[in-house]
Amino acid sequence: MSFVEYSECIQDGDVVIVFLGHESMMPLQVQKGAQTQTRYGAIRHSSDLIGRRFGSKVTCSKGGWVYVLHPTPELWTVNLPHRTQILYSTDIATITLMLDLKPGAVVCESGTGSGSLSHAILRTIAPTGHLHTVEFHAERSQKVQEEFRRHRVGHLVTVRNQDVCRQGFGVEGVADAVFLDIPSPWEAIVHAKTAIKRQGGRLCSFSPCIEQVQRSCEALQAAGFCELSTVEVLLRVHEARSVTMALPDFGPQEDHAHFNPAPSNATATLKTATPPREMAAHTGYLTFATKERE
Repeated sequence: MSFVEYSECIQDGDVVIVFLGHESMMPLQVQKGAQTQTRYGAIRHSSDLIGRRFGSKVTCSKGGWVYVLHPTPELWTVNLPHRTQILYSTDIATITLMLDLKPGAVVCESGTGSGSLSHAILRTIAPTGHLHTVEFHAERSQKVQEEFRRHRVGHLVTVRNQDVCRQGFGVEGVADAVFLDIPSPWEAIVHAKTAIKRQGGRLCSFSPCIEQVQRSCEALQAAGFCELSTVEVLLRVHEARSVTMALPDFGPQEDHAHFNPAPSNATATLKTATPPREMAAHTGYLTFATKERE
């Protein structure tokens, strides 16, 4: 099992996602001889998981059942242990697109946080790319390194525990893209420029406040970046449903001999889409820029 390579069967040491139903899931590391309690009963790792195909329906000790899924960055995002606030798939998809990430790309990231975006980047740049990620907090840095090893993507990533605003990313002239998710991104712009390759590259800064965006844009322009743009991604889901409505009664139509008016109690069933009354709105602003060719 790897977050960047698909495996057919579950092996000892794999991380799996247990789907409990009704959008309830949990991550689980498979260990020979171990068992995990769920509301449907116990899952015995040796007999219920090891050797089974990913996606299998597993019956628990109380008779209930769960599905055991192969881990993906999207599933990990909604199941990971939160050490910080994280980015979700809507923003992640936009970042991946706008930074033009692809297999073989070299990416610099700060801060690593809970590793939500990191896993998506690694899946995108595998098998020959590399991620240089910087985390200021020592314990978070150690935790995310352990997760990368457990998820078998450690060979694709270098984790540094340092202050990116003072010490940079630890690399120069190699990055195709840089991502910043820190309180004062303008202080790291010069280091981002140093890390990006001389042939040009892309930068993205995530900030929850517009004042942070303004200061970042000023720093980007001063550092020689061009094509600045800031976007806000809002996901609005419409509910499709059937609605029964009464047909209108236009009264007598003597002038139209071939017109057949509908009965007074006639109805029609229509399909309609209704937006939610409440929705999750602002997460943050994504500011993109391009390094001018030197």
